[in-house]
Amino acid sequence: MSSGTEKIVSSILSDAKFKADSLSEEAENESKSILEEGEKIALMEKEKILEDGKKQSAMRYQQIISEAKMNSRRMELDSREEVIEESFKIAEEKLLKIASTESAEYNESIKNIITEAALEIGGGDLILHLKQEDVAKIEDSISEIENDVKGKKGNETNLEMGSNINTIGGAIVKTKNGDIEVNNTIEARMLRFKKSLRSDVARILFK
Repeated sequence: MSSGTEKIVSSILSDAKFKADSLSEEAENESKSILEEGEKIALMEKEKILEDGKKQSAMRYQQIISEAKMNSRRMELDSREEVIEESFKIAEEKLLKIASTESAEYNESIKNIITEAALEIGGGDLILHLKQEDVAKIEDSISEIENDVKGKKGNETNLEMGSNINTIGGAIVKTKNGDIEVNNTIEARMLRFKKSLRSDVARILFK
């Protein structure tokens, strides 16, 4: 190859190398710029994900705390209800024990219960239902109850013994034709008063 040709080739190669180096540097710079931009975007996305994660974590934390409080409250209410029900059960057992004795207090209570029921009906010809053991306890007071109701209602009142009932104690009084009935058994009274008594019992038990 002639010296002239060598010079031309050398010049071409030199230009090519310069262009290649320039392109390589430009590509490297562009690549670096892309990488830097990518890192910025990735960092921003990472921070966004972390922020979203924090928000979700905070929301989940609050949800867990709320559920825990709600479950705790439910357990507390269930426990209280259990204690209250047990208290009523004990009360019924004590009443059953008292009603099974010749307690003067219970006998007076029976008389008052019958009078209350007869007054609620308004007197008249009434049928009285008691448990078998209570019949003898109240027989001597029937006339007194009739007169008491008559005096308060101004209506002639007659109490007739009906069939015996299965109850802890108390009485059922109804009109002779059966149209009106007042259930004043201990169980019925407990059931009626349970709602109002519940708050009283809860206040006593948990004050």
